[in-house]
Amino acid sequence: MNRTEFIIATAIVLFVAFCLGWFASWLVNRFTRVTKAEIGELDRMAQALHEAEETRDQAITYLQQREAEMTNQLSQTEAELRAAMDGLRDARQETEELRSWIDRQNAS
Repeated sequence: MNRTEFIIATAIVLFVAFCLGWFASWLVNRFTRVTKAEIGELDRMAQALHEAEETRDQAITYLQQREAEMTNQLSQTEAELRAAMDGLRDARQETEELRSWIDRQNAS
């Protein structure tokens, strides 16, 4: 094999390798290409996710407001309960004092 034949054989091998590489690249690109339908589906999924996140944020805000209202209502109810208990204690004490006074009046 002389020099010219070696160069031609090398050129042919390199050209075949180039063609095989290009074909493999084309196949990979063909099978991994994203279609317009898939892009549309991804857009719809992204929109649905965005709406779900907004709904979640609104629900969290509502729950926080509701929790604040319930905490306020609980505090007010506890204050009313304390006032009622104090009033009941005072009424019981006054009743005991009146019974003692009546017993002393009946004894004398």
